Amino acid sequence: MDTFEGKVVLVTGAGAGLGKASAMAFAKRGAKVVIDDIDVKSGEDVARTIKAMGGEAMFVEADVTKAKDVERLINKTVQTFGRIDCAHNNVGMGDRSPLIESTEDLWENVINANMKSIWLCMKYEIPQMLKQGKGAIVNTASVAALIGSPGGSLYSAGKWGVIGLTKSAALEFAKDGIRINSVSPFGMIGTPMHDRMLISEPEFVAAATKEAPTGREAYPEEVAEAAVWLCSDAASYVIGHNLVVDGGFTVK
Repeated sequence: MDTFEGKVVLVTGAGAGLGKASAMAFAKRGAKVVIDDIDVKSGEDVARTIKAMGGEAMFVEADVTKAKDVERLINKTVQTFGRIDCAHNNVGMGDRSPLIESTEDLWENVINANMKSIWLCMKYEIPQMLKQGKGAIVNTASVAALIGSPGGSLYSAGKWGVIGLTKSAALEFAKDGIRINSVSPFGMIGTPMHDRMLISEPEFVAAATKEAPTGREAYPEEVAEAAVWLCSDAASYVIGHNLVVDGGFTVK
């Protein structure tokens, strides 16, 4: 198991689902974990859990679709721990509105959550990593960025943007010792977003899960392990890669 002893890792959207699984995975490997979420109770619960198992964690409430919040999040992290070695930028929101029924406000909300948040996080994380001379960033994209899906236009657009941002930023900072990659999980992953879809669109979830070669949804921990590996020294020559964790869904 790769160790993150002495390293500082920031995970956004870490109050539940994939973000929580990622924070826990880094903590189990010895990292000092900074947990971001807009849900104070959930974020504090994750930090408390990590501390209870002997780890070091700090919760910071921040809306990463807002520049001032992201700047404050990064400043608080550096003030407390002195550096940021790795970041898993994981905030996002789902949407399955038919394109012609979607509104401008919905477009802005979905794109802000899924793409603007990634851009803002990298904008403020990278300067700190440049000062350090090293860093690793993983952005959460989706298989929705690789294939089309009826009703998924806005969500797919945002996630396509994540991969584009990741690849271009990776090239921009590769020579500076900063590795930037993305992870694209199968949409049917056991998260609160998935649970909401189970209520609103149970037939869609059932059909999509059935289409997976594994015949099941992904577990948050399975995707978190991929993010951890991309941040680890074992992936030292992996740059600008989109690691698909979909149980074979997109290779059929």
